[in-house]
Amino acid sequence: MMLSVPAMLMRGGTSKGLYLTREAVDDTGVPPEVLLPALLGSPDPRQIDGIGGAQTTTSKVAIIEPSTRPGIDVDYLFAQVDIATDTVDWTPTCGNLLTGVGAFAIERGMVPVAGDVTEVRVHLVNTGADVLLTVQTPGGAVRYDGETAVDGVPGGAAPVGVTFTEFTGGTTGSLFPTGNPRDVIDGVEVSCVDAGVAAVLMRAADLGVTGAESPTELDADRALLERIEFLRRQAGKLMGMGDVAGRVVPKVMLLSPSEDATIRSRYFVPTSCHPAHAVSGAVCLGSALAMPGTVARDVAPHVPESGDYTLEHPSGVIRIGIAVDGGRPVGASVVRTARKLFDGMAFAELAPAPLAVAS
Repeated sequence: MMLSVPAMLMRGGTSKGLYLTREAVDDTGVPPEVLLPALLGSPDPRQIDGIGGAQTTTSKVAIIEPSTRPGIDVDYLFAQVDIATDTVDWTPTCGNLLTGVGAFAIERGMVPVAGDVTEVRVHLVNTGADVLLTVQTPGGAVRYDGETAVDGVPGGAAPVGVTFTEFTGGTTGSLFPTGNPRDVIDGVEVSCVDAGVAAVLMRAADLGVTGAESPTELDADRALLERIEFLRRQAGKLMGMGDVAGRVVPKVMLLSPSEDATIRSRYFVPTSCHPAHAVSGAVCLGSALAMPGTVARDVAPHVPESGDYTLEHPSGVIRIGIAVDGGRPVGASVVRTARKLFDGMAFAELAPAPLAVAS
């Protein structure tokens, strides 16, 4: 069965995904767990029969709807569609795709333009965080072109301000889900942090690498990936998340000193290394840098407990501002960019339902 859905393909930050309204999804009458893999072309390592780009960073969907929450304009539900299977993980959010949510909401008439810059207040359904996006709207329309550069994205585009509030404990209920800023798992010191995204932070050197390796080099080290996955699964249990095998959270960050930034990070998503860095991961790492006693503070011991941090990743640097109040992170801000790639109808081929067999 072939069906069509109004959709927009956008680059948000260093990711790319399909943006849909909740109404459009519901109008298909097809469960999202069935519809989204069909639209992106899963299961297939190339996603050749769908819109997905055959990478974790391009096999993503944002579902947007007007919000009924006071002070919030739209609700944003993120879906990570597995490439090799037809599964959808609703646990994490995506801070990169979030960058395009404001523009999409304006384009779809959910939020009116309010001058040269329009503020869009977003609730992240997956994690419970609230975010303020500032979108460039000169002349009454979203502006995508500009000079703001994001490492990992060629060229420049219009800036989008992204400010997070209420972003700690979205998955586990606590900034430090284990109750500690630092734990030891199988002889390796880790920090389990839930801020923006639930993640496990560890020193690259403790896993036998420098942390300066490219994603290709790290992904080719099967022993390293197996070690990371073992530690990740053990951390998931300590964080109260149960068996996290097959799930995309908690993420993993391998940390090392940087000569050009506050700290260097290799971000795993979770079975391969991100070509750049997730925004939600930057919020998490920035929060860890702001808190005493974490592994991140060991790697970068002289950083202030609030302010701006620069995080080196394989494609460059991402800058994150963290505000702390009462001994916990209460604000995180970053500037990103987004661009509309196409707007129209997306088509999905659904397998016919099996015929009932009379007994």
